[in-house]
Amino acid sequence: MNQSEWPLWEVFIRSKQGLDHKHVGSLHAADAEMAIQNARDVYTRRLEGVSIWVVESSHVHASNPDDAAAFYEPANDKIYRHPTFYQVPDSIKHM
Repeated sequence: MNQSEWPLWEVFIRSKQGLDHKHVGSLHAADAEMAIQNARDVYTRRLEGVSIWVVESSHVHASNPDDAAAFYEPANDKIYRHPTFYQVPDSIKHM
């Protein structure tokens, strides 16, 4: 397999313990081990990471931004999704 055939990998870095991994970019690599090593070299030059995730781009599935309005529209037929369904005790001041 030559470099032009290597799959694209998405790279996620966690900068400190307890924080979420953040997408930082993409790179091509022959396999997951190479992707992690390349991600370390490219995206953590100044010790900014404590953990690296790589995911082959072909395995990432996402919603279509053009469908966002319908996709995220609240479902009015599901009453349990509305906070008015629950009675909040008067003793709770801030919610």
